[in-house]
Amino acid sequence: MNFPDDLRYTNDHEWVKVLEDGTVRIGITDFAQSELGDIVFVETKPVGTSLKQHEVFGTVEAVKTVADLFAPVDGKIAEVNEALDAAEIVNSSPYEKGWMVVISMDDPEQLNALMTAGEYKQNIGE
Repeated sequence: MNFPDDLRYTNDHEWVKVLEDGTVRIGITDFAQSELGDIVFVETKPVGTSLKQHEVFGTVEAVKTVADLFAPVDGKIAEVNEALDAAEIVNSSPYEKGWMVVISMDDPEQLNALMTAGEYKQNIGE
C-alpha cells in the first residue's frame, strides 16, 4: 500500500495535503479505499460549508457499506472534486485524482495533531 510522506493522516483514514495557497486537500487513504472495496458513490457537502474538526463532511458508498468522511481541521469547503461523479476514481487514484474536498483552514496548528505516514502505518498495523 502507498502512504505518501508529504501527507498527514487521521485515525478516520483521511489524508491531508497542504497546498501552496495554505488550503488543504483531503481524501481517503489507500488503506481505506481497499477496505471499502468498490466505491460507487461519493457525496460531499457543498462549497461554502463551514466545518469543525471531526464533523462529517460527506459519505463514501461502496458496494457493501457506507462510510462517513470527517473533517481533519476546522474550516470552510473551498472546492469539491468534480471528478467524483465517476466515484471509482477513488479506488484507482486515492491520492491524486480521487481527492474529495479542499478546505480553507481556520487554524493551521491543527495539522500538528495529525499523523505522519510512519505513524499512520503503525496505526493500521502495516
